[in-house]
Amino acid sequence: MNCRILVVDDDDGIREVLKVMLKDYEVVEAADGYEAVKLYEVMKPDLVFMDIYMPKMDGVEATREILKKDPKAIIIGITAFAKSRKAEMLEAGAKDVIEKPFTRKILKEIIEKYILTTKR
Repeated sequence: MNCRILVVDDDDGIREVLKVMLKDYEVVEAADGYEAVKLYEVMKPDLVFMDIYMPKMDGVEATREILKKDPKAIIIGITAFAKSRKAEMLEAGAKDVIEKPFTRKILKEIIEKYILTTKR
């Protein structure tokens, strides 16, 4: 099953790790929230993994912007600071927030929960 995933993180290394972990899927990358909003409109991904702390536009604001354009967007927050901003990310409309570091198994479970079960 083809699944397009937008990975948003200002850290090149994190994006690279996510690409490797998500090698079974089509992965599109954005380095900040502003770029994520623009790419979302063009690429229409099935799922977004969104870092919370980023320059230009953080993940909370980017989540709000994407959901204004597509209320059905599935956005998963990713952060090393889940305790401090998890509630804010969920209030913005993210379906879930996972904490760094995460495993490939956790990413697969998220994809299974939010994408694969709804596309069958």
